[in-house]
Amino acid sequence: MKFSKLISKTSKTVPSDETAINAQLLIKAGYIHKEMAGVYAYLPLGLIVLEHIKQIVREEMNKVGGQELLMSTLQPKDIWLKTDRWDDKKVDNWFKTKLVNGTELGVGLTHEEPIVDALGDFIKSYKDLPVIVYQIQNKFRNELRAKSGLLRGREFLMKDMYSFASNQQEHQEIYNLILKGYYAVYERLGLGDNTYRTYADGGIFTDRFSDEFQTVSEIGEDVIYLDKVKKIAINQEIFKKENLQKLGLNSADLVKVKAVEVGNTFHLESKYTDALDVYYTNKDGQRQSIIMGCYGIGISRLLGVIAEHFSDEKGLNWPVEIAPYKVYLTFIKEEPKLVKIADKLYQDLTLLGIAVIYDDRNVRPADKFADADLLGIPFRVVVNDQTIKDQLYEFKLRSSPHLKYLSQTELIKMIQ
Repeated sequence: MKFSKLISKTSKTVPSDETAINAQLLIKAGYIHKEMAGVYAYLPLGLIVLEHIKQIVREEMNKVGGQELLMSTLQPKDIWLKTDRWDDKKVDNWFKTKLVNGTELGVGLTHEEPIVDALGDFIKSYKDLPVIVYQIQNKFRNELRAKSGLLRGREFLMKDMYSFASNQQEHQEIYNLILKGYYAVYERLGLGDNTYRTYADGGIFTDRFSDEFQTVSEIGEDVIYLDKVKKIAINQEIFKKENLQKLGLNSADLVKVKAVEVGNTFHLESKYTDALDVYYTNKDGQRQSIIMGCYGIGISRLLGVIAEHFSDEKGLNWPVEIAPYKVYLTFIKEEPKLVKIADKLYQDLTLLGIAVIYDDRNVRPADKFADADLLGIPFRVVVNDQTIKDQLYEFKLRSSPHLKYLSQTELIKMIQ
């Protein structure tokens, strides 16, 4: 991509009502556009980062046996009545709408009911189990007060996964496998060292704890108590003596910290499958309940968390694996020789499959470098007089103040 062709531009201003640092940075850098409170549009740069996060999540969920599908956003009322969740007192933060004929519909907040209803056509026998399915889809939540930028929105992108097992042992094996997949996701996103499995309330369906994945951060809305040696934590909402004993945790070993929830997993037992009359027959022909689990990762929330977590006073600082472009390339001044060399390097890197944003503008170097820092591109390459003289390119990591001068061969090796 050439900078001059990019539809979005960097800016020094943000909407007056935007207080969240993650959204401010992404708006200034031209990654997102604020539509209204809690609703953001993803511009080309933001969409590329979002797609990179999705792909990492997709790859790790496929590794644990997940099959991707895509459910509808509009949901029929009748299946929610069967599980006793249509009443606003039971699920009080979702949008509902009506057809012209007056038929009420739900607007996708979560998909336990529709997933069970759909898979009920295919799960009949023990031979059909286990099953793991997931989707990556926009969700809608009627937040009373949308805040924290991409961390709490009214429309957001989410990966929701559902597992179906023939018994508790099979369910637990699947559950543990998916937890490993979650660890792999956060590691690849650069959050592995700061993200912890956190025990939380299991809800009304199970006596077991649910699991949250919490990234330690001052921007977090949650409070957790962290055991840094065991690398696990407990949510403040269940911080009680009896729960600490169940988990083998000692309060003296725990540190109180703020954190952002970047994923969660729940044991659903057979609440939804029983309610929707979805069972399987075992080897003896007996009808048996199906044990479910559900597993969520907020994709757009991760975008906001990573944007803020890795930022500094100059702007964004993307991990290499999810950056919109690996390389920011420019020339120090618009002289024919320099432009020609930069053009050629742009072509060479692109042919090697390296994603490059080429700043071909005739503006001051200080403005170019400020934009490069704001955009958060991992590698900066500058064609200058030394390139003409010694065939060396100025190379800098976004995360480092130090400059290096490399030949094209060394440069490509470093980037790859």
